[in-house]
Amino acid sequence: QVQLVESGGGLVQPGGSLRLSCAASGSIFSIYRMDWYRQSPGKQRELVASITSRGHTNYPEAVKGRFISSRDNAKNTVSLQMNSLKPADTAVYYCRVVTSTGDYWGQGTQVTVSS
Repeated sequence: QVQLVESGGGLVQPGGSLRLSCAASGSIFSIYRMDWYRQSPGKQRELVASITSRGHTNYPEAVKGRFISSRDNAKNTVSLQMNSLKPADTAVYYCRVVTSTGDYWGQGTQVTVSS
């Protein structure tokens, strides 16, 4: 079993920045990919960042150039630096890890972008 603990959400003004972190613990053998998703009320959960074990990243157009994902393989952590935040970025953000034993999700952390 793998546990994920997210932190770093909160309230920020438009144009501001936040950094989310996610730490994985438990029976971890191999983490192939670490993702960040978000979900706002009435919308489907969407992928906002993905990073492989080799550090290759992928972002959708909505956040490309503003969000940066990084990971520490030794510590089994992944971070999401979010810059130039917009009200449309308001959502619950979830960490997801793809491992050799399955996929695991964090509990989510609220990000609210508002003046």
